[in-house]
Amino acid sequence: MSTTENGTTPKISIRGLSKAFGNKHVLRGVDLDIAQGESLVVIGGSGTGKSVLIKTVIGLMYPDSGSIRIDGEEVTTMGTAERAKVIRKFGMLFQAGALFDSLRIWENVAFGLIQAQRMPRPEAREKAIETLAQVGLGPDVAELYPAELSGGMQKRVSLARSIATRPEIIFFDEPTTGLDPIMGSVIDNLISSCVRELGATGLSITHDMASARRIADNVAMIHEGRIIWHGPIDTIDNSGNAYVDQFINGRAEGPIRMQVGK
Repeated sequence: MSTTENGTTPKISIRGLSKAFGNKHVLRGVDLDIAQGESLVVIGGSGTGKSVLIKTVIGLMYPDSGSIRIDGEEVTTMGTAERAKVIRKFGMLFQAGALFDSLRIWENVAFGLIQAQRMPRPEAREKAIETLAQVGLGPDVAELYPAELSGGMQKRVSLARSIATRPEIIFFDEPTTGLDPIMGSVIDNLISSCVRELGATGLSITHDMASARRIADNVAMIHEGRIIWHGPIDTIDNSGNAYVDQFINGRAEGPIRMQVGK
């Protein structure tokens, strides 16, 4: 079992993680450790394996091989009941928000409280309103439906839902996609403050370097299904890695080759 530098067990430990779809090998032996309370951001271009990585850790996909440990427990071989207990530790902010159109805002935020924790609806509504306040939304929003909100407000509601159950681990899938730069900054700041307040561990995937710089303690870059660099966010500008340097500076020329049709 792996340990962090201070000798503690990582909150998430990934070893040799591989996943293929037919002849397309997406993950090719990913190794990562994420400490308790750490915010790790995985960066990389489209099609490099970011989404498949996060989906395998959450359990939406099963890896072909490799190990995923949560708090030292191997989850890839767990039965359904055991895995359900682990999943209760998770919160998730989906890229497109994934709000339920037919539910009011408070019901969206309280979904996990009601469905997973069996909290009575009046208590869950109160908790949802408290959580909405954490992301800067007033009680007047609670009775509205997602279609009545702007994209930025919907993203705040999605964030509120992801933290309402007070999860130990929160996953963020491209949290600023579709937002203007100002709202993206607002969401990133909310993510950082909410995760810090919960003492949660964060795993995010993004291609947005401005977002990564705001929310990351450490960054890992994935390229062609492998982690090619991993280090503190404040060292990324001097990584010494040509792939990282090209990506963070958005250069067309470099070792990363994009397929562009003519």
